[in-house]
Amino acid sequence: MAAAFTALRVLLGIFFFLTGALKVSDWLSADLHRHMALEFERFAKVFPLKDLGFVPEPGRYLVAVGWLEVTAGLLLAFGPQLLQEISNFILSVVMIGAIYTLLALQEPLAMCAPATVCLGLLLLLNIRGYPAAPRPKFE
Repeated sequence: MAAAFTALRVLLGIFFFLTGALKVSDWLSADLHRHMALEFERFAKVFPLKDLGFVPEPGRYLVAVGWLEVTAGLLLAFGPQLLQEISNFILSVVMIGAIYTLLALQEPLAMCAPATVCLGLLLLLNIRGYPAAPRPKFE
């Protein structure tokens, strides 16, 4: 079972690395990068902290989320356990934000499915995917 969780962790990490790379640069696909830039113009309008007066500039928002996904994805896939757990938390927050954004834009529920599945897999890894801390022999 540990091998399955390791494979899931690595695949999720690579997935987030690639999706983040699409947001940061157009070297993977110029069309997808342009599409993401247009989407983030819509996403910035329903940013969760908008009610507090903070509305991010869409280009910077895109790059910030992209770098978060690139960094956290690499750490989730290949980092030490502590950094894997931290990156899992960060990516979970990003996925919750993605779901909130899509619901606030009143997108169809099917549009939330990828973020919901990713969040579910991240939570599964968080709950069951890391070995328990060793217990001392004598208590």
